[in-house]
Parts: sequence; structure tokens; C-alpha cells
Amino acid sequence: MEVKGKDRSQVTQLLRGPKGSSVDLLIIREGSVLNKTLIREEIKLPNVSYSGIVDDVAYIRLDKFLENSAQEVKDAVQNLTKKQPKGIVLDLRYNGGGILQEAVKIVNLFVNKDVLIVTQKGRNPEKTISYKTVSDPIAPQVPLVVLVSGSSASASEIVAGALQDLDRAVIVGQRSYGKGLVQQTFNLPYNSLVKVTVAKYFTPSGRCIQAIDYSRKGEGGKRVKIADSLITKFSTKGGRNVYNGNGIYPDVFVDAKKYSPITISLISKNLFFDFANSYKKSNKSIAPAADFKVSDKDYEQFVGSLADKDYKYTSNAERLLSDLRTEAEKENNLPAVKADLDDLRAKMQTAKKEDLYTYKEEIRKALETQIVSRYYFEKGKVLQAFQYDKEFAAAKSVLNNTPKMLVILKGTGEYKTIGDPARKNLAMDN
Repeated sequence: MEVKGKDRSQVTQLLRGPKGSSVDLLIIREGSVLNKTLIREEIKLPNVSYSGIVDDVAYIRLDKFLENSAQEVKDAVQNLTKKQPKGIVLDLRYNGGGILQEAVKIVNLFVNKDVLIVTQKGRNPEKTISYKTVSDPIAPQVPLVVLVSGSSASASEIVAGALQDLDRAVIVGQRSYGKGLVQQTFNLPYNSLVKVTVAKYFTPSGRCIQAIDYSRKGEGGKRVKIADSLITKFSTKGGRNVYNGNGIYPDVFVDAKKYSPITISLISKNLFFDFANSYKKSNKSIAPAADFKVSDKDYEQFVGSLADKDYKYTSNAERLLSDLRTEAEKENNLPAVKADLDDLRAKMQTAKKEDLYTYKEEIRKALETQIVSRYYFEKGKVLQAFQYDKEFAAAKSVLNNTPKMLVILKGTGEYKTIGDPARKNLAMDN
């Protein structure tokens, strides 16, 4: 059956089948015809996608909280601590959560037995459930840093929030997503179901991390965040001030990586992907993943490969100019400023031609990731990314500076209050 024109889900359904059965594929790739026979197998992806020692620091990346995730983290901790690292970095960035009990078990690896980790509270007090640690920890004294991002949600936030409330770990990154609701599903007729919120999660300090207030609607029916007037101050075990209603705010804030419009366009149109394929054909080997860099010559070849490609995009300046034109029309001032706006647009078009060099470093890093993956696969992408990982660099800085770590965990000076809505975000170097 030809799959051209079918979406990914349709192709996936055609490829699936009983374990041990075979499927014959005819693949047309860049003019070549390949015949492949695959034996179907049950695919199990690990929860811990990578663990290892990086610059004398134990690094563990946990992608999800599914069955056995706590055991995988435990195995990684036991293996890495044998090498006596300066500390552990638990990476929960982009982790959308999963099984609550796995989150409790992971916290238990670092904190003592019979410690409250999270409480589930509904309207009925009899349904309140408290989750405590049930065993002795395996790494109670090892310095610990947890990385979070705006995509860290649910179980990730329970782990980060509990370790922060217990003053056990330094949290580094950006404010987390803010999912603190417990949902229960009920089956309905016609093969459908409804998901109903039945409770909320509360961290050891008593705060709820939920950021969206679904009981209220904003303009146009849009969802709104918890009102500032409802945000309450809580205290960690050691007396640091933390706040509810807006996810987990990091102890050390690091600005999130943002791509420019041209880089986003190059990614979305698979132009990095295509060049990496051709690069692999021309180069049998490259430097180790942790050291690989795209040379100026390689970059010029990439720029040359775009000569006949469509990667149209709208720059941020063009968006602002479009908004300005719209406002001028609303105020009936467009005739007076039209010539100036047209002149600005022409200048912007000229400037866009240089974007491949204006954003060269950003584009080069993204290109390196694609090329490295052709030689060293997913593990290689992780190792290559360490060169430019600002959050990991901040984590290493904390672990290499014991006095600073103690200052943060004890809540001395500016670290007394974490995430106060009235305060400006802490910069990376604060």
C-alpha cells in the first residue's frame, strides 16, 4: 500500500501488528530504492533517556514518570555516585509528568523516611490522601540540583516542589507549567468520556502549584491565570518564602532559549534535516559528539544548499510593522504614514537577506544537533547539547560553589524569597 500523502498516525497504524510478525517496506530515498523487512517487536522506551558523568557532575535526564521510572532513576543514582561526583543534576525539563507514586519514590531517593511529599485534597475532607516517603534514602547527603522548564508539569512539579519545600535541592531553570489538578475520567455513550477535576495537589509547604483558574474566563472566553490577589505566601522547611498559584519558581532563574523566526522556519521545513543527510553521505566520520562543531566551510555549504529552497518567514520587526499599519488604519492616519511604512518594509526585506549571518551562531548550533544525530543518535545529541546548555552550566556553577548552594538552601539575603510576584525574575548570575 502506498503511504504517500498519509499523515503520521495513518502510517503508524499500517506499520503496527502482532509481535514477531514481519512487514515489508519499499523506501524511495533521494532517488534510491531500498527494500527492508522489519520484524515487529514490543517497543519499550526508557524513562531515563540518558545518565552519565559530565564535568565531574552526575547528570540524569528523566523524560517521563511512567512505570519503573523511580527504579531507573535509582539505578542511575547508585551507578553514578560510585564515581563520587560533586553532585547530581536531575533534569526534568520538558517532562510532562505521569504516575504520582513514581514521583514520591524519586523524592524518597534523596530525603528521609516518613516525610510528607504531596497531599491530594478534594472538596470532601474524607478523600484527602497524603503521600509520604516509605524507605530510607540512598543519597540523602549528595548535593542535588533539579532542572525545570515551562514544560515541566504535574509529577515533575511535585518532585521539584517537594525538594524545594524540604530545602533538599536547588531548582534551576524557568517557572514550571503549573498543573496541580487531579482529574478522573468517566465513560459516556458513543465511545466517549469526560474528564472531571476531583482534587488538587499540595506540596509539603501547603501550596498548590496550579496556575490556571478554570473557574473563571477572561475576555473572549480565554482561560486566565490565578489572580495575584489569591496568591499566598508559604514557607519551606527552613523558612524560605515560596508562593502558590503559578507553578514552581526556580531558586536560580535562567532565561529560556528562544529561536529567531528564520531558525524556526528552517526547522519546520526540514532544511536542517535534509542537509544533515547529505553531510553524512559526504563525511564518513566526525569529531566526538561532545566536541563537534560546524566549521565556517560547513556553514557556507549549508547556506549554499538553501539557494533553491523556500524558507519564507515573517520577522519580529515585520510583525510589529504590520501591527503599526493596522493601528494607523484604525486611527485613519495611514495616508500620512504609508510612504514611511513602505520604506521601512523595504529596508526590512533587505535586512532579512542577512539573517543567515545575523543569526549564524544560533543556526549553527541547531545544525550541529542534526548532524551529530546522524552519527551518534540520541545519546550524541545529549552530549553535543551540553556545550551550549545554559541551565546545565548554571547547575554546575551551583554544585561547584558549596557556599553559594548553602546560601540558597538556607535562604540568605535575596534567596529568602523565591518567586515573589512583586519581584523581578532572578537573573542567571544572581
